Amino acid sequence: MANKPKAKFVTWFGPLLDALRDLGDSGRPREVSGRIAKNLELSDEVLDETLKSGANRFHNQVAWARQYLVWEGLLDSSKHGTWTLTEKGRKTTLTDEQAREIFLKWVAYHAENRKRKSEESKGDVESDEVLAEMSDSADGIDLIDVLRGLSSQGFEKVCRELLRESGFENVEITGGSADEGIDGYGTLELNPFVSFKVLFQCKRYKEGNTVSRAQVGDFRNAMIGRAEKGIIMTTSSFSTAAIKEANREGAPAIELIDGPKLVAMFEKVELGVTARTAYDVDIAYFEKYRQ
Repeated sequence: MANKPKAKFVTWFGPLLDALRDLGDSGRPREVSGRIAKNLELSDEVLDETLKSGANRFHNQVAWARQYLVWEGLLDSSKHGTWTLTEKGRKTTLTDEQAREIFLKWVAYHAENRKRKSEESKGDVESDEVLAEMSDSADGIDLIDVLRGLSSQGFEKVCRELLRESGFENVEITGGSADEGIDGYGTLELNPFVSFKVLFQCKRYKEGNTVSRAQVGDFRNAMIGRAEKGIIMTTSSFSTAAIKEANREGAPAIELIDGPKLVAMFEKVELGVTARTAYDVDIAYFEKYRQ
């Protein structure tokens, strides 16, 4: 029998457990991904790779690794945004071979479940590309395609509406060739006593195009002396260097909104999208009752 391709996200099973231990047994998703990258000294080339939706491929793979570890009982299944080791997880370290065994165990489990259902998923479940595409659809890939299909001015206008729906006031688009990289501005009121001006930039990029460090730096230079805060919104992603530049100590902070986060913001305020409720079975919860 020919060797089947190895799902890339299996590589992160052991490093994910190690990263959580380094963080004190729990951490936010991006903190965990960042610790794995630091521990393994991953290159910017790996960290900057994206999926069709604009989502970061590495973080997507780490999220899938987390799901398998939840099924295995090594991580808590909490949906509150914090990843936490279980007592079993705290005591567990995994070799590549052990990680592969966990992967194959749950692939077989779900394959057996699919046999009892009408035709649903198709293809090789061991392909991380298939799993990534499944994840993409949950992240709103259709909305990303719609946003990328807008005109440049149309994208700026819909971002203006998104900011208004998110609590910003006096939001206007500057437009024209003399905007010096600033697409618009608005005011965010924190409370009746405190508010500040925000400048924003909109980058309607196709799949694979990332916002660079230089572009973030240019935007900051354009906003200095004009506003306290800056926001860059894109339908794609930001390079690792761009993220570091946006958070550089001693410089005005810039908020970065990539494709998946942009979709989440549209969904939160239900702007241009209709909410739909669906429930997935939590296999890990019922597993303890199988004995």
